[in-house]
Amino acid sequence: SLAEIERIARDIEAVVSQLPGTRSAFADRVLGGKFLEITPDRGELARRNIDMGTFQTVVQSALGGMRLAQSVEGRERYDIILRYDRPFREDAGDLEGILVPTPTGAHIPLGDLAAITYAEGPPMIRSENARLTGWVFVDIAGRDMGSYVTEAREAVAAAVELPAGYAVTFSGQYEQLAEANARLAIAIPAAAALIFLLLMLHFGRLDRTLIIMASLPFGLIGGIWAVWLAGYNLSVAVAVGFIALGGIAAETAVIMLLYIDGEVRKAQPRTHADLFAAISRGAAMRVRPKLMTVFTLLVGLAPIFLTEGLGSDVMRRIALPMLGGMASTLILTLIVIPAIYYIRTGFQLSAGAETISDDAHPDLTEAKGDLT
Repeated sequence: SLAEIERIARDIEAVVSQLPGTRSAFADRVLGGKFLEITPDRGELARRNIDMGTFQTVVQSALGGMRLAQSVEGRERYDIILRYDRPFREDAGDLEGILVPTPTGAHIPLGDLAAITYAEGPPMIRSENARLTGWVFVDIAGRDMGSYVTEAREAVAAAVELPAGYAVTFSGQYEQLAEANARLAIAIPAAAALIFLLLMLHFGRLDRTLIIMASLPFGLIGGIWAVWLAGYNLSVAVAVGFIALGGIAAETAVIMLLYIDGEVRKAQPRTHADLFAAISRGAAMRVRPKLMTVFTLLVGLAPIFLTEGLGSDVMRRIALPMLGGMASTLILTLIVIPAIYYIRTGFQLSAGAETISDDAHPDLTEAKGDLT
């Protein structure tokens, strides 16, 4: 019933008002409207031999009005409605004097045929999925929506008793956030898988692809710090910014790896010192292009934080992870990628040296076997 829905809404309002981060909570008043009820006395209508249709027609024409005809003026149409003048229907006492005709030609006052009273009712009836609903409007501040709704759901479940057939659902922006998170749960792994696939198609080697993929978290650290320092919560816009940052980090890491690979192939190092020198030369060739890339992105994204207007908040949350991630991406490209490459290739170089050493002294190897 509407009364029970209003009780539950008021209880929820009292519970969520006590939660940290609640700026305001207001339960929509389901009841509280004033209505004029005209209840016919069927016994009196039967005694007077008045048909219910006649009774309803009189009430309709006197209060709501009855459409008699339509006036046409060019392309405009105006309904011609007949009803009692306002002084004759101003209050309940005036309505009691409305005359209802009988088959015999007599006219009976409406007050003798019906009870005219004021009653409380809902100012508006809302429903969703063919079920009556009541709304509690909540504004939050200083908290992310996800954790707030989780705590609110637990608090409502513990403090509000729901009769059979009643349920509480969180809607509004939280519902949109849940739908977006469900889509991101597919989009983010798909983006990572696509990056992995493209790297494999480009390099054709698993070790090079794993070097790039393992270094991506270092590129995202700057974006995480920037979002935390700005006080932004994780949202769809922030997630889009991180996806873009991941693409930039992967792109710069690939270019760095190509330059290092080229120098290593040209030098053909046989010792760790030669390998270190070749990697250093390849990394040094990327210093100026990387600084130009970072500077270009900073100059391009900075104006977003200086403008105000429609959509500026969303654009800032997209640009901030990219802006903050440039610093960590710079470190990733110039330090982390060369270091990982050196460790990986150094192991291969050491393994190759041991194999060559064993092949160069077969007699010594056989002697060791005999002694054993």
